[in-house]
Amino acid sequence: MERIITLTTDFGLKDPYQGAMKGAVLSINPKAKLIDITHLVSPGNILEGALILLDAYEFFPEGVIHAGVVDPGVGGARKPILIETKRHFFIGPDNGLFSLIAQREEVRRVVHLTNQKYFRKDISATFHGRDIFGPVAAHLSLGVDPALFGEEIKSLQSIEMPQPVKEGGQIIGEVIYVDSFGNLLTNIKRSDILSCGENIEVSIKGVSLKGIRNTYSSAEKGAVIALISSSNHLEIAVNSGMASKIIGAEVGERVLVKVSR
Repeated sequence: MERIITLTTDFGLKDPYQGAMKGAVLSINPKAKLIDITHLVSPGNILEGALILLDAYEFFPEGVIHAGVVDPGVGGARKPILIETKRHFFIGPDNGLFSLIAQREEVRRVVHLTNQKYFRKDISATFHGRDIFGPVAAHLSLGVDPALFGEEIKSLQSIEMPQPVKEGGQIIGEVIYVDSFGNLLTNIKRSDILSCGENIEVSIKGVSLKGIRNTYSSAEKGAVIALISSSNHLEIAVNSGMASKIIGAEVGERVLVKVSR
């Protein structure tokens, strides 16, 4: 049975880990269609993985299985889980990786993965992506009922998305993600920007930017600009450059938005 399974991990590209996980899937369902969202989540960065999944999953058709492995607590107390929503399935550790999606999607059930019939025979304490999550995704892609993988549970671990604060006529936010282009994605949404009106000023680490640009190319090369990203968040960028290096900012850097005088 051909079924799409996406993979989002912090395994990187140098080591054999993402290849071994794919092999574990394909040994069970050779017809599975594997799609890499990314294997370059910063090691152990659960919030980063959650943000990447949040921005990617909804563009896939209904019924897709999303396997996510950003799992610094592998082998510990956290549960391996399967989440079934109205449109998708999510498989991975219960450490908050899927909590942002669960806030957006209609969750039908959460299953604690305990039925070892659907795991690899030999389970490594440090590689559940290969030995549990990949095999469960493969069996699910073959039509196994989610209820057979374990017992249903009622709660999910969550992680907190930093929220912007409105204070004294300005919005105080922060950088939550730096992409491979060096663009600085903030937690300030388009709706927050619209509430300030048209004439606004964005400040980050001593750099002040007047107004919001529509595109990267609307400024000269090397210019620092503010614009709304494809995920509808305020983004600080540099046309043909890396804002993270030019400004010297990283995740957690404070960003201010106020009405320009």
